[in-house]
Amino acid sequence: MADRPGEIELGTERLEAFSDAVFAVIITIMALTLKAPEGHGWADVRDDLLPGLIVYALSFTMIAIYWNNHHHLLRAAERINGAVMWANLFLLFCLSLVPVMTVWVREEYEHPLPAVGYGLVAIVAAVAYSILVRSLIRVNGADSTLARAIGSDLKGYASLVMYAAGVALAFVSPWIAYALYVAVAVMWFVPDRRFAR
Repeated sequence: MADRPGEIELGTERLEAFSDAVFAVIITIMALTLKAPEGHGWADVRDDLLPGLIVYALSFTMIAIYWNNHHHLLRAAERINGAVMWANLFLLFCLSLVPVMTVWVREEYEHPLPAVGYGLVAIVAAVAYSILVRSLIRVNGADSTLARAIGSDLKGYASLVMYAAGVALAFVSPWIAYALYVAVAVMWFVPDRRFAR
C-alpha cells in the first residue's frame, strides 16, 4: 500500500526491463565508436586502437558494474513509486553521457580536461545512483530487506571520494586521474555481496 493518499506504488519489473534496454543501448553506442587502426602495423595498433580500447574497457566495466548493482538493487526492492522512476531516469541520463566522455578521452587522453570531464560524469552518475538507492529505501521502508542490505554504503562514499580526487589531480597528471578511476572499477568489479545476504 502507498504511504500517502493518491500515491501509487508499483512493482519493479517494468522499471528493470526499461533500464536493461537503456544499458544495452549505451554499451552498443560505445562499441560503435571504436575505430579500427588506419594501418596494418603494430605502431598503428598502438597509436590508433590501443588508447580507444583501454578507455572503452574502462567505460564498459563502469556501465557493467552499474547494470549489475542496479539489477540486484531492484531485485531486493519490493516496490517503487514516481520518485524512484525519476531517480532511475536521472541515473540513466548520467550514464548515457559515458559514451561521449569515452570518445573525448580516447581522442585527447593526454590532456587534463577530458580526464576531468570523465570524472565529473562518474561523480554525477554515482550521486544519481545514491539518490536512486535512497528513493528505494524511502518507498520500501527503513527496516526493509533493501535498507538492511545497503547498510552504510561505505564503498559508494569511497567511490565518490576517489572520483573527486581524480578530478582534482587530473590537472597534476591525467594518468593519476585514470589510475583512480580504474581503482574504483576494480573495487566494484566483484559483485556487491550485500544483496547476496
